[in-house]
Amino acid sequence: MKKIAILLSGCGFLDGSEIHEAVLTLLAIDRAGAEAVCLAPDITQHHVINHYNSEVMPEESRNLLVESARIARSHITDLKKIDTLALDAMILPGGYGAAKNLSNYAFKGADCNVNPDVAAAVQSFYKAGKPLGFICIAPVIAAKILGCEQLDLTIGNDSLTAADIEAMGARHIDCPVWDTVLNGEKKVVTTPAYMFDAPISEVAKGIEKLVTELLSLI
Repeated sequence: MKKIAILLSGCGFLDGSEIHEAVLTLLAIDRAGAEAVCLAPDITQHHVINHYNSEVMPEESRNLLVESARIARSHITDLKKIDTLALDAMILPGGYGAAKNLSNYAFKGADCNVNPDVAAAVQSFYKAGKPLGFICIAPVIAAKILGCEQLDLTIGNDSLTAADIEAMGARHIDCPVWDTVLNGEKKVVTTPAYMFDAPISEVAKGIEKLVTELLSLI
């Protein structure tokens, strides 16, 4: 059975992983007959957002690994231990956690940095020819780490984010929510998901297609 890593960034779209995207990814992997393996860095998230009123909660502090375990139903591994797992591919769901915790793209734009352990994992998979999938805002991480590889990526059709992706060396392709952008030989797949204000059924189509294409590249 193929084992697909899902790299999470917390729990909740404003300060962690987008829960629908993460769960739809888990579901698509299971339906495809593969095994999902959840990971997250053992670090403190940038800040905590009250998802009821979207306000920052300055007195609260949360850990990415602990919060991500909520989505993974406690079946999760510290990212630092990724080399102990026999993994065939990796997917990064979106949510602001990808742009605030796994990287600082939300604050630095194209001048952002990526968490060193995240960058090392992405580079390791790419160099090993293991497929990579990036959902929603997560393609900015692909652009920052792998921009020199001249990848085609998508975050939908947001012009400002698309410009940042191109400033980091990749090429942005406009794409509807239900579709993907595939780099076949380079084994990188992206889909916009909730970069659009779209119904969950349409987001699911794009994520399912991404998982199907990813598995076909293994």
